[in-house]
Amino acid sequence: MPSNYHNLEVWKLAHNFAIDIKNDLLKDIPQSEEYSLKNQLWRASYSIPMNLVEGTGRKTNKDYASFVYNSFGSAKEVEYCLLLAKDLNYITRDKHEKYAARITQIQKMLSGLIKSLEVEK
Repeated sequence: MPSNYHNLEVWKLAHNFAIDIKNDLLKDIPQSEEYSLKNQLWRASYSIPMNLVEGTGRKTNKDYASFVYNSFGSAKEVEYCLLLAKDLNYITRDKHEKYAARITQIQKMLSGLIKSLEVEK
C-alpha cells in the first residue's frame, strides 16, 4: 500500500483529468445543467483522485482497496456523464473521444491496482 499518493501514476493522471474537466470541458455544458449534469461530472471527476488520496491514509490493504474500488466507480460515473453530455450535444464528438480515452486509461490503471491488491491478500 503506497504511503504517498503523489507517487501513484494513476493519481497523477486522475488529478490532471479532474483539472481539465473543470477548466475545459465544463465550459461546454450549458448553465441550465449547473446543478445537475455539470455538477455531477465535476464531483465524480475529482472523486477519482480524492478516493486514492483517502485510501493511502488507511492502515490495511483491505481498507485501501475499498477506496480504490470507490475511485473506479467514480471513473465509471464520469464515463457515463461524458456519454450523456455528447448525446445531449453539449460536447463535440471529438471532445468526447478525447476525454473518453483518458477515462478509459484511468479505469485500466485502477483495475490493475485493484488486481495487485487482491493478489496481496
